[in-house]
Amino acid sequence: MNMKRIASLSLLALPLLLAGCALDQKAAETNYSSVSSNAFVASNYKAADAILLQLNGKLAADKPLIMATIVNIDALEQTSTLGRLVSEQISTRLAQGGLKMLEMKLRNNVYLKRNQGELMLTREISEVAHTHNAQAIVVGSYAESSDTVFVNIKVIQPNTNFVLAGQDFVLAKEAIVRSMLQRN
Repeated sequence: MNMKRIASLSLLALPLLLAGCALDQKAAETNYSSVSSNAFVASNYKAADAILLQLNGKLAADKPLIMATIVNIDALEQTSTLGRLVSEQISTRLAQGGLKMLEMKLRNNVYLKRNQGELMLTREISEVAHTHNAQAIVVGSYAESSDTVFVNIKVIQPNTNFVLAGQDFVLAKEAIVRSMLQRN
């Protein structure tokens, strides 16, 4: 081959090579190690651990707690994938910490709003807790800003509405969090 032809082929191949590098970079951005090092689960677990410390000695060992779905603070009857997943992870961590968490999705007689989860308003807390013999209900809300999501979790005693424990934390509004906030 002559040098002109090699140079021409090289110029034609360059965009393909660059495109391949871009695909490899995109794949590297979403591989297992990058996802497993995401701080989302760690933030939720850290908040639940703080709640466990605050609840030490305040609860009966034989009575369950109910986890309500974390809701949008600007629309208390709405949530998102983010609200549902934070609820699931908080509940999981509290159970790992030794609390008896009642799984409400398996109950037929609990109001579930389609695509929302277990939404619980103040007027319903006492009734649901009494029905399921729950000593406390974990509730929470989240608020969005342009680059963060502020989350508030509280454990409420249903017969008095006293807050037994609470924790605030912030999630960075990175791509994963942003995608979970999109309305379904």
